[in-house]
Amino acid sequence: MIHALILVVFILTYLGIVFEHPLKINKAAFALFSGVVLWLLLGVQIIDTHDFNHHLEESFSEIAGILFFLLGAMTTVEIIDGHKGFDVITNKINKLGLRQLFWIIGILAFLLSAILDNLTTTILMVSLVKKIIENPKLRWYFAGLIVISSNAGGAFSPIGDVTTTMLWIGGQITTVPLITNLILPSIVCFIVPSIVLYFILAKTRLLDEKPLPVTDEKPEKSATVILFLGILSLISVPIVKSIFHVPPFMGMLLGLSVLWIITEIIARRRNDIETTFTVSHALRNIDTPSILFFLGILLSVGALQTAGILTELSHFLSEHISSNSVLLLVTGAFSAIIDNVPLVAAFQGMYSLNDLPVDSPFWHLLCYATGTGGSLLIIGSAAGVVAMGIENISFGWYFKRIAILAALGFISGYLVLLTIV
Repeated sequence: MIHALILVVFILTYLGIVFEHPLKINKAAFALFSGVVLWLLLGVQIIDTHDFNHHLEESFSEIAGILFFLLGAMTTVEIIDGHKGFDVITNKINKLGLRQLFWIIGILAFLLSAILDNLTTTILMVSLVKKIIENPKLRWYFAGLIVISSNAGGAFSPIGDVTTTMLWIGGQITTVPLITNLILPSIVCFIVPSIVLYFILAKTRLLDEKPLPVTDEKPEKSATVILFLGILSLISVPIVKSIFHVPPFMGMLLGLSVLWIITEIIARRRNDIETTFTVSHALRNIDTPSILFFLGILLSVGALQTAGILTELSHFLSEHISSNSVLLLVTGAFSAIIDNVPLVAAFQGMYSLNDLPVDSPFWHLLCYATGTGGSLLIIGSAAGVVAMGIENISFGWYFKRIAILAALGFISGYLVLLTIV
């Protein structure tokens, strides 16, 4: 009975998120309501209070790591923007037309997500696009391109997506075979929808618009320094994680702390401590509702996982779909509705390395499917959720205009992968 009620609440609040714009209620409110109420409903049927609190604390611990990572990344981007660091880039690239910028941004998002991760890359690239393009609807199309590109680029790298990192740490995959098998399918997943979207935008003449004009004023030297340090702090995250074996948010907070010290020194020399040059200003300026939306979504998923609903779903799919290739294709589609992290965790629990050895085709298919399948919906991946928050993209708009392109790339890349593994 409680499980049924949990599903009803989740579906209703999910619909509230979907119809955010017609209802004119911020999606973060529905997400938070869902996250809290699902755990309250779980608490009603739990007999062992200690066990229940343990599950809640464990779930929140994982969520806190993601939220602090997001907070650090968003603040870093705001610091770069406050110091006009993005002007260093935009003054060079917006001399090009939007047709060229379309491909530059898509390729950069694809490559950076493999080095950083899809979440950080999306924050960085969507923020950059806001500095180049004035038309908000056109920025939504570019954001859709970035989400698809970032998720595709993150799928073939062990540090590019949280699910590939989980399987990498769990010993199911190793670096070289993963990259060798997945890089071509990931490129196909990115390039196919990008070509289609390019011709759609070219046909509607949206790409004939002019980028925002370059300012005559040259950025100060500090802008270049902060841009360099900001990007360096983002790139250092996977390095710190690999060397010191700590969660990604530790590397992100380390980079932020170094930036904080340097920007305070710069601000003191300028004698403008309370201006856009400080971290304090950046923290006030970040999109807090997006962080709360993320919190609500992850709390909801944690409750579904603790209730065993996601594990039951995985077992149901496994029992009723005999072909692994079809099973993982369906799993990838489900990862657009339900977070891919618990789905991957469920498969890790279901299959041991004795059943499926290291670098088995199953694990590589799982990496690709759950890493790129989230692009099918705007809230199906961390990259999509962040883009949705930064640009206030509606669920319905993305579903109508980007989802079919993402599906085209997802299926094309999956078919290519099936011929390789």
